[in-house]
Amino acid sequence: MSGVSGRVIHDELAIDPEMVAAMCRAFITSHVASTGAERVVLGLSGGIDSALVAYLTAGAIGADRLVVVLMPTGSSSPSSQADAETIVNDLGCRSELVSIEAPLAALLANLPAGESVTPVRRGNMAARLRMTTLYDRSALHRGVVIGTGNKSEILIGYSTIFGDAASAFNPIGDLYKTQVRELSRHLGVPTQIIEKAPSADLWPGQTDESEGGFDYPTLDRVLYRIVDRRLPLEDVIAEGFDRDFVARVSEMIRRSEFKRQMPPIAKVGGRSSGSDYLYPRRRPKLG
Repeated sequence: MSGVSGRVIHDELAIDPEMVAAMCRAFITSHVASTGAERVVLGLSGGIDSALVAYLTAGAIGADRLVVVLMPTGSSSPSSQADAETIVNDLGCRSELVSIEAPLAALLANLPAGESVTPVRRGNMAARLRMTTLYDRSALHRGVVIGTGNKSEILIGYSTIFGDAASAFNPIGDLYKTQVRELSRHLGVPTQIIEKAPSADLWPGQTDESEGGFDYPTLDRVLYRIVDRRLPLEDVIAEGFDRDFVARVSEMIRRSEFKRQMPPIAKVGGRSSGSDYLYPRRRPKLG
């Protein structure tokens, strides 16, 4: 195993970054072509995941076809916007600043009187307002919305359904967070973005790891064993991982399954969409 800026990358999660980058760029090129979109629209937070997707997209279809949208709220960290602007300047892509503070404040102001809103609930509202904004901008630019969720977050449900979990396609959804860091360093994502603590920017000082009670290197190793290697939980524990943590990760995977699938439909007819009536996304034209 090797260390990157204090983070340990275990051999089991090591990747060939150039090969993976080529695969991700080909994926982006192919899916953009299949939609007929002129541009890709990306929500750029200043964090490592959206930064990596920006670099991959610019490398795949050109920075001139990438539109990034910065969507801060009043509680967003100024450093996040500064990091996002650094990426814009580095890539030379088009950027737009659309504050969602006003619509978020309006939504909160129109809730029933006396109703309290937790920071997490407020963050979910903001995530869905951001996705509403991205899809509106994609319509304006004749573009397609690209996803930025990594495999670690997807598997434990650390995302907002119909918020940051929504997209037309996602080029990094099969990369664990530690692999995202490795690929980002290879592609030249600014060091300060790679090294800063991952955060959803839900409130000042919030970080993913402190809120979730885990560190990504350990989480990724447990997820890899449960998901990729399909090991029974007792076997994962036998490899030296904390029993309570393994059980908690397994439960997070189980409870968030609904976020990874289309809504189920009650079967009434002969061919039901999503079960009997299934076609590839790149369905050939009739005639």
